[in-house]
Amino acid sequence: MNARSIKVALAAVALSSAAAGTANAAGCMKGAVVGGVAGHYAGHHAVVGAVGGCLMGRHLAKKQAEERVAQRQPMRME
Repeated sequence: MNARSIKVALAAVALSSAAAGTANAAGCMKGAVVGGVAGHYAGHHAVVGAVGGCLMGRHLAKKQAEERVAQRQPMRME
């Protein structure tokens, strides 16, 4: 895989995550960068790593946001 393909793939991830919203984009971009680098060094699969990293980053960002919301809500006693 050459550098041009990697740049095109990362640009596609950036554009698609920008359309998805800021909360998803933050987790996706961080994950895509880490996954892309890891995939490149693991066997020249940077695009596969970037996609997997994006999905994992979105999952972790969503989970973290849900935990923050749960901490703000008081417990109800019935």
